[in-house]
Amino acid sequence: MLSINGLDFRYKNISVLKDVGIELHKGEVLSIVGPNGAGKTTLLKCIIGIVKQDKGTILIDGRDASGMKRLNLAKCISYAPQASPSRFPISVFDAVLMGRRPYIVWKPSQKDLEVVADVLRSMDLEDVALRDFDQLSGGQKQKVLLARVFAQETDYLLLDEPTSNLDLRHQMEVMEMISGMVKKKGMAAILAMHDLNLASRFSDTIVMLNAGKIFCTGEPSQVMTVENIRSVYGVEATINESNGHPHIVPVRPVREYRLSDN
Repeated sequence: MLSINGLDFRYKNISVLKDVGIELHKGEVLSIVGPNGAGKTTLLKCIIGIVKQDKGTILIDGRDASGMKRLNLAKCISYAPQASPSRFPISVFDAVLMGRRPYIVWKPSQKDLEVVADVLRSMDLEDVALRDFDQLSGGQKQKVLLARVFAQETDYLLLDEPTSNLDLRHQMEVMEMISGMVKKKGMAAILAMHDLNLASRFSDTIVMLNAGKIFCTGEPSQVMTVENIRSVYGVEATINESNGHPHIVPVRPVREYRLSDN
């Protein structure tokens, strides 16, 4: 289990996260939603150790993440950022092989190469395996970054906007792949998401952040309500059911909405 308790983070004198607590069990997909500036990306960076929280604990299977060596942490938890690097002058195969870095001593083993080949095949990236990463489209680059995370073979995945730059078909394919791998391999994933409908459809639990605090958490049907969306996003919406999941249809902005009111 990944357990976050009482987490605070400040950037200079600005409070970004306040008293955040989350529990994630293996086999679950948890999506973090909220408006821009709510603290979604910062929370992921705290978990992976890119930035250090000011207060609180992050436990990975009972171990304090702050006391783990980087190599050991990389064998437990993997992270894919939202933005791809502007310059990454290596082949797609080598970019995905970087996900095996925690296991490589002197040179890649046969297993490392097989894992990369399997991931490229499963994500339909075989045709571009030998192309330069820099030559890919934005959507292809996003899929390669996800492939690198899958090749790392960790129990926990942290994915920041995993469907950004993807068209509708590839959004569905990627989300189905994430959900399928989590269920099949007993992994767990935390996704920072802007698309509320994708989050509703593929998540077991949703955490809604607002101004760095947890506004509410629960199953999609408990979180995705007209009242919550009005309060957090400042948008009037209707909620319909689609295949057993809430489907949000934005109607209009709330004229009186101000972030400071929430």
